[in-house]
Amino acid sequence: MAFSLKITLATALLLLTACRSDPIQFHTLMPAQLSANSRSGAAEIQIEGISVPPQVDRPQIVIRQGNSGLAILETEWWAASLVDELRSAMVDQLVNSNPVRKLSVRLDVQRFDSIPGQYALIDVKWRLRNFGESDTTLVTCRNTLQTPSGPRVDELVAAHQNNVKRLAAAISQAAAGAAKGCPSSQ
Repeated sequence: MAFSLKITLATALLLLTACRSDPIQFHTLMPAQLSANSRSGAAEIQIEGISVPPQVDRPQIVIRQGNSGLAILETEWWAASLVDELRSAMVDQLVNSNPVRKLSVRLDVQRFDSIPGQYALIDVKWRLRNFGESDTTLVTCRNTLQTPSGPRVDELVAAHQNNVKRLAAAISQAAAGAAKGCPSSQ
């Protein structure tokens, strides 16, 4: 009887061990290091709204597989919704821009591709306008930004962080009036 109880307990322990799931890893589009510029002032460019494709609008990180496949990484999540991550990262990057007047920007993400071992890509249409005025668009642009990525998810997220930084720089350049029309993707 004691032997059969030991076998039952050992079997139960093995089954419980087999059912163990991997821990969830959380990632953010906010870089760990702060920008060298001062963070003393409030942002002069406000985020009016952000939209992302429904395929990637989920807490889990979604990666492309092959030409037509997508995979949802069940143990790799954004720290917040992708829209909120983009909003926080853009505000973090734009807080250092100093436009002459208060402006707002609307971001419509057309593509947000993640391909481990290859690249991170964001294709976004954006509109810059005077804050509070719906009919005075200053500029409407589209940038497609792509950064090479290593095979790990944290390398892919770092590539996306770089894309957000470059997008914020283009928006800041347009806000400052340094670019006539739309700034080029750098």
